[in-house]
Amino acid sequence: MKPLNKIIRRYLYRITFILIAAILVFLATVQFITEQYRAVDDSHRTLRQIEQVLLENKKELEEIEAEYNETCLNNAETVSHIIEKDPAVMNDLEGLKKIAEMVEIDEIHLFDKTGRIYTGTHPEYYNLTFDSGEQIKFFKPMLTDKSLKLVQDITPNTAEEKPMQYSAIWSESGEYIVQIGMEPVNVLKITEKNELSYIFSLFRVNPDINYYSINSETFEILGSSDMDNLGLNAEDVGFNMDKIKNDPDGFHNTIDGILSFCIFTELDGNYIGCVITAQHIYRRVPATVLWIVLSLLTITLILIKLVTNHLNKYVVGELHEVNEKLLAISEGNLNTQVDVKSSKELAELSEYINTMIKSLLENSKRISYILSKTNLYIGTYEYGGKSNIVRYTGHVPLLMNAESMEEKEALTDIDNFKTRIDGIRSNPISDEENIYLTDKRYIRIEENENDGVVFGVMVDVTDEMNKRKELERERDIDTLTGLYNRRGINARLEELMANPEELGHSAIIMIDADGLKGINDTYGHEKGDIYLKKIANLINNFGIKSSVSARQGGDEYVLFLYDYDSEEELMRTLETLRYIQSTSTASLGKNIIVPLRFSMGYCIVEDDYDIQNLFKIADKRMYEDKTERKKQLAKTE
Repeated sequence: MKPLNKIIRRYLYRITFILIAAILVFLATVQFITEQYRAVDDSHRTLRQIEQVLLENKKELEEIEAEYNETCLNNAETVSHIIEKDPAVMNDLEGLKKIAEMVEIDEIHLFDKTGRIYTGTHPEYYNLTFDSGEQIKFFKPMLTDKSLKLVQDITPNTAEEKPMQYSAIWSESGEYIVQIGMEPVNVLKITEKNELSYIFSLFRVNPDINYYSINSETFEILGSSDMDNLGLNAEDVGFNMDKIKNDPDGFHNTIDGILSFCIFTELDGNYIGCVITAQHIYRRVPATVLWIVLSLLTITLILIKLVTNHLNKYVVGELHEVNEKLLAISEGNLNTQVDVKSSKELAELSEYINTMIKSLLENSKRISYILSKTNLYIGTYEYGGKSNIVRYTGHVPLLMNAESMEEKEALTDIDNFKTRIDGIRSNPISDEENIYLTDKRYIRIEENENDGVVFGVMVDVTDEMNKRKELERERDIDTLTGLYNRRGINARLEELMANPEELGHSAIIMIDADGLKGINDTYGHEKGDIYLKKIANLINNFGIKSSVSARQGGDEYVLFLYDYDSEEELMRTLETLRYIQSTSTASLGKNIIVPLRFSMGYCIVEDDYDIQNLFKIADKRMYEDKTERKKQLAKTE
């Protein structure tokens, strides 16, 4: 028969490793499920945001369409009134074109009572009738009802298939029909904003996450942040449409040859969803499982060694007292001392057990020490139930800015603790869940209540928030010049023009670098970059009042001057810039000094705060200036 210590040792090894394997399987399963739940929650939150953006864009589109329809009718009435005042202009092509330019429309067509175009700004359309095509046929009911005033939806026109919006009314005399056509630029821009691929691109911040919209009937991919899959059949890419329809909590699929986790929801008869690579979702699992394995193995080997090295056949009769001591220890009473001395072996066992308890206490202190050295500030607290005292870990006072001993002691009072928690929660961070700003740091607070007992966790996320803000700032800055980029200047100007009463006299200036190609060809692109930075530095430091500057891309810049007291003062500043554009020089390196030249066009901001329209006007004038400067340069040569 084998010795008891060997039997116990073999039994402990066998049972322990089986338990470790079971625990690992359980914990790994829990970890996988937890990561899936986190992915589902994050995806549904993002999908709700996408749905909200779609609804807002749809509402904006409807408002602009209604406004545009009213403008179309008003323009048609204006043209009709002008022609009624001067009927001779009907036979004057240039006169009709001037009317169109004055009213800011693209086309004018006059139909006779039979529905035939007999004059207008576009002779190529003459003799077309209401039966010449599906688009123009829309207005045919006007031949039988002169009270009609019709505005057509945006439709490709009959002659050129160009997107246009037409409106038509009868003249005041009732002798002809006036039809005008306008290119719906603003409506088309808003329509583009409503495209799913564009919206998906706004939400895609991780290359391992893609968004899709799939037609529920044809399975065509209508929109995707992965443009290579746009227009393909979803099943050809790898999607299982049955799972998309029946599994809203997510499923695994191999998409484009990559194992992924997919979460879809139905919206307006289509499916929109988030596809995350399995590698990204479960990236934390291997490290967590490895840490658990090492920890369990270490603890197991230590315990088995301590127990099996000192067990023998005489210990069994004395185990009862030892077990009572161990029971007290297992209930959390680490002050318990095992002092069984009936035998040398049990005395040694008592000593080993007491040493283990001391080691656990010291390890707890070591862990707290290590955490304090890693700048990882995590605190937990608990209150409620039968206790009137708040219990908390060491970092809680630090996170709650309780520095003095009196403040720390006061935290044990429930009412005072709740007051401090409410004070932190009074300053939440927008668009962030459970994150609040204190005087010194960003704090995440999460609580769980069970049977009247509140358990809370506080984490210092200051570094994470600061890094995120830095990333957001870098998105708006041009890396070469340090000025705003296109996205940054648009956001900044929208912010400024939201309060036009604070702008004072202001102007938008479009600037285009002259001679960049020659510098690149002569000195190389590195010197060309220096040339671009010299212009950027010039406009960034220009102006006697407030200004915002940006590099639109390539050799184009934007300068916005504002907060000027009078238009005269603003114009003097613009004249100074006009003088600088032809008199400055730039040093590109040792013995390389070149003229610093640029073309410019500006637009004074008055009642129009449409940024894109102001850009368009200034840009047009800038190109006119560039053309004139080229002519002047040609004359001098």
